[in-house]
Amino acid sequence: MSQAILFGCAGPVLAAEERSFFRDADPLGFILFRRNCEAPDQLRALIADLRDAVGRKAPVMIDQEGGRVARLRPPHWPAFPAAGRFGALAVIDPDAAEEAVRANAAAIALTVGAAGIDVVAAPVLDLDLPGADRTVVGDRAFSGDPAVVARLGRAMAEGLLDGGAMPVIKHLPGHGRSRVDSHFALPLVDTDLDTLERTDFAPFRALADLPWGMTGHLVFAALDPDHPVTQSPTAIRDAVRGRIGFDGVLCSDDLSMGALSGSLPDRASRALAAGCDLALHCNGDLAEMRAIAAAVPAIGPEAAARLARADAWRRPPSDRPVEDHLERVRELLARVPLV
Repeated sequence: MSQAILFGCAGPVLAAEERSFFRDADPLGFILFRRNCEAPDQLRALIADLRDAVGRKAPVMIDQEGGRVARLRPPHWPAFPAAGRFGALAVIDPDAAEEAVRANAAAIALTVGAAGIDVVAAPVLDLDLPGADRTVVGDRAFSGDPAVVARLGRAMAEGLLDGGAMPVIKHLPGHGRSRVDSHFALPLVDTDLDTLERTDFAPFRALADLPWGMTGHLVFAALDPDHPVTQSPTAIRDAVRGRIGFDGVLCSDDLSMGALSGSLPDRASRALAAGCDLALHCNGDLAEMRAIAAAVPAIGPEAAARLARADAWRRPPSDRPVEDHLERVRELLARVPLV
């Protein structure tokens, strides 16, 4: 059985040392960033080499939300709008916003799928809330209204599935109240549990049936004042699996982020012990990956069952061209002025 981790790689071409390491470590899959994506032919070759290294069609994930979080960018790939643009349309016409989101997500899935990528880390179900650090979420969120986020998040997940990609809801159980960037520091949310249930948790609860999710690296004082969700058995058991009811594949956010403390092997071990099915290490540093691999176990039976259930969600990709989807998105979003 593969190891319970997704790894990145250092650059646009798989080095011999990386190939050897991945062959021996056998991670479940991989995640790609802009440093890995230079041109379509290069990207297809890299993904083929990654899968060849582990001898199977391993899942390959990418953050392709649209807006400022997009690893595939022009001139080789289309520019996709940020989620907030669709939220603005929802204020005027909720049905049009839902259609636009679904079309946009199908175009994203078809675009990444042409390279061989089959998992998209989206939709973001966090809320855009006043007082939060807008560099963390901001226009990555559809709205500050949980009902709008749930509706458009569902549309994005369905669109990704229509295009042949696996969606990953994030960041469980909600990153919208973060006042610091978890890439650099550990956010603390001191909001009471009743409010969280009505707001932050609500979109995740509405989409709890979806196949994959990703944790957030932040502390909720009402759940566990001592540990970030990613490393908190209490928060994962009581909030993610309990109050929200998510029973899909649960992946940690990036282990290298500044919100977490301790050695990288310890970070991975604590995330998996807390209830994450998979850990995620993104930066492609080979020395770090070797250290982590020594501490990460094979995928357990519960996680294996969740992965099998998730695979049943996969759909054959739409045969509608990407540009047709994007033209419809442009028509619908033309009603919302750029700001």
